[in-house]
Amino acid sequence: MIRTTTVIVWRLLLVVMAWILTNSAAMAANCYVATAQGSTGPSDWQTYCWVDFSTYNSTTASSSGGQNFSLTLQDGTVLSFTLQTSGTAALTAIASPSWSGAAIGNTAMTGIAGSPVLYQTGAGTTTVTISAIKLTPPSGASGVTNYMMVLGDGESTNGGESLSFVTNGGVWQTLSQAGPISGSIYPALSGAGTTTVTETGADGTVGAYIFGSAKPTTVTTTLVGGGLQGFMVAVRFASVRLTMAIADARVNSADQFSYAVQATSNSTTLASGASSGTGLGPFSTAGVSTAASVPMTLAETMASGSISTLSHYQTSLTCTNSAAGSSTTLPTAQITTSYSLGSLAYGDALLCTFTATPFPHLTLRKALGGTGRQFSTDQFTMAIAQGGTSVATTTTGGTGTTVTSGATAQTQVSAGTAYTLSESGAGTTQTSQYTSAMACTNSWSASPTKLPTTPGGSITPAMGDVVACTITNTKVAANASLTITKSSALVSDPVNGTTNPKAIPGAIVAYTLTVSNSGPTAVDTNSVLIIDTLPSQLSVGTAASPVFAQGSPTSNLTFTSGTDIAFSNATTAPASYAACTYTPTSAYDSAVHFICLNPKGKMAGSTGTPPSFSITVNTKLN
Repeated sequence: MIRTTTVIVWRLLLVVMAWILTNSAAMAANCYVATAQGSTGPSDWQTYCWVDFSTYNSTTASSSGGQNFSLTLQDGTVLSFTLQTSGTAALTAIASPSWSGAAIGNTAMTGIAGSPVLYQTGAGTTTVTISAIKLTPPSGASGVTNYMMVLGDGESTNGGESLSFVTNGGVWQTLSQAGPISGSIYPALSGAGTTTVTETGADGTVGAYIFGSAKPTTVTTTLVGGGLQGFMVAVRFASVRLTMAIADARVNSADQFSYAVQATSNSTTLASGASSGTGLGPFSTAGVSTAASVPMTLAETMASGSISTLSHYQTSLTCTNSAAGSSTTLPTAQITTSYSLGSLAYGDALLCTFTATPFPHLTLRKALGGTGRQFSTDQFTMAIAQGGTSVATTTTGGTGTTVTSGATAQTQVSAGTAYTLSESGAGTTQTSQYTSAMACTNSWSASPTKLPTTPGGSITPAMGDVVACTITNTKVAANASLTITKSSALVSDPVNGTTNPKAIPGAIVAYTLTVSNSGPTAVDTNSVLIIDTLPSQLSVGTAASPVFAQGSPTSNLTFTSGTDIAFSNATTAPASYAACTYTPTSAYDSAVHFICLNPKGKMAGSTGTPPSFSITVNTKLN
């Protein structure tokens, strides 16, 4: 009895284990979209997500309970069904194409991953019932109200063979004809537009059909193989492919972009891609097949390692749909980096492209010729200005030929607005001690924008322009370079005296001429000669009382009032100091037209700060 009981227990355990094996919980699986249309594939090839039957188990599928399948689509939707087989020929799951003569996988829908073909292992008849078809949307999405199950010829239906499909959903629609690998023969077709469609074999190398039925819960396939037969199953709703391109140029060569298709409800990334290299794209597409009414969002961001931010680019989005007649609303050149597509209709095949166009950017740089600076302390201020407003500036540092802080920040500017690119000497630096040249480059090589060629030139940039200009300064040969400035100050007037004098007739004005030498070379002895045209509003004469003042550094010149100042009443400027021969007849003689000054000595050359002197004479306002 004990032995008999033990045997009964073991037999019961074996029965239970067999039941578990043949009635297992839903098995995980995937579906895959082809990687390419192929030469004869449909234009909407990317809307078909082919079920991977890699987990198919012939023993379980042929049991009374069948084999349960559950697969999660790219958008988070779960497709579940039960698959049950019967008949004289068993099935196995294999890759596509199932053989070298099959249409799908060779001429159409190429590159489907996994094992999407359920294939007979021998000649005979096999019936496959796929029932309890259900699509469950991901959390946060509405219920699936529209979908399509797709069945296709996974092998080739030749003479003596047939393949039929029955649905309890919408009538079968012929979605595509996959062309034969050679010739133009197809199996005979009957029942298209009804709930039962049949392919009857033809001799030779034949093409294949793909059929779709809307919202079925059960589909049945009957395979009659003289050699071997096979079929494939897909779910079809919609597909979105997203890519991006850069218009014209990058703001910075390191800039890269990421783009993604996301579930709107929770921002889960369903597919993503990124730009790479130095080209402008379009870059690789990020594709999603969606089986539920799951709103999706298209988003673009800057990739890690980029120098610029998205604010340096104007991003637009354009989507096209290869599904003719679709009512889905799509963006066209819409300025955005995030766009909600909403729910799509099955059959929609969208190709969306983000296009990033740089806002105009300007950079101004400084370079020095091989001979370096005229004076070790020379520095330069570089400026980009719009009208009278500076938008970017930098002042150089360094010595010799070394330039530090030699470039303005790369500055985003407005398209269609004029900007000037200029330099000035910083501190006591005299730009007259240098020859200057400017050269500009535009990262957008095909830009029609005219680039400036000389310092102080202007540019009116357009969208896409990324311009860098360099002003190169080369010091001039050793020289003496004199400059003169004039100034005046009220001393007194006939009404107010010296208290807050006004510029009225009879006012006494201190008229000053300041001379500096910005060159490194001293001036020849006694060669400094100033013949100044006296303004017509002023008179000068015996009351001139010239006052000589040294600058800092000193000019090394001397001035003697009795011998080094003279006057001229000529109508044109005298050619020499000796030609200044007029003697004023009054304190303020209106006949004087020119003041002639000839300080003595050898004026010093500059060592970075120009030496100078000034001479002030009293004049009267006419």
